[in-house]
Amino acid sequence: MSTPLVTAEGLVLEYDGHRAVDESDFCLPSGGITAVIGPNGSGKSTLLNAIAGLIEPTAGTLEVQGMQPGQAGSRISYVMQAVTVPVGIPLTVTEVVGMGRYPNLGLFRRHSAQDRRAVSAAMERLNITGLAKRHLTELSGGQRQRAYVAQGLAQQHQALLLDEPLTGLDLVSARTIDAIIHDEADSGGSVVLTTHDLDEARAADYVLLMSGRVVAAGPPRRVLTRHNLEIAYGLGALHESEGFLDDPGDPHTHPSR
Repeated sequence: MSTPLVTAEGLVLEYDGHRAVDESDFCLPSGGITAVIGPNGSGKSTLLNAIAGLIEPTAGTLEVQGMQPGQAGSRISYVMQAVTVPVGIPLTVTEVVGMGRYPNLGLFRRHSAQDRRAVSAAMERLNITGLAKRHLTELSGGQRQRAYVAQGLAQQHQALLLDEPLTGLDLVSARTIDAIIHDEADSGGSVVLTTHDLDEARAADYVLLMSGRVVAAGPPRRVLTRHNLEIAYGLGALHESEGFLDDPGDPHTHPSR
């Protein structure tokens, strides 16, 4: 059997002094698409940060590809949901995508021919080659998200982490990124993405349902049951609208796509 992508035992995660994920045990398989779904504040993004090695567990153990998160040799590429564009720094799309090669560059950060080919290939896959010389601040939200996903693809990786990659995007950008997600999985890679979209979670190979802890993990048909969803979202408070699930009454929980 292949090594699991992620293994956690008694995992507890805190963020800014707040316990975001209570004691949880779970295992994410290598290969395919894993969807992490749950209400706002359920710990989805915090979990991705831990898998990427950006925060350390408060308690318990977490292994990624059989190693400590962030350990040298762990080939994890992480595209965060909220990326702040540096003010006053005129970064072009090519420069932003090229940053994905930084983990493998030498002391002087000089791109090799192989690096340049990887950047060009990633930009072509995201259909942003024509935007190569445009500054990041000149792009639409969807174009900017495609640039960040291209940056993640340009990095040498075996697994791609995406924090709500399709939320709030125009149709062209959403379809382009969705195709990349499935292409990565079809080519043997692993994709872990967070989402509020129930249909998106149902289309995944594996689902992690969260609500301040891992409520259930497994194939979509076993995890996304009415019983489990009511536990995660609150008994009697389950709210579904156009495929999205989240806290009822919150105007920010059903973003347009």
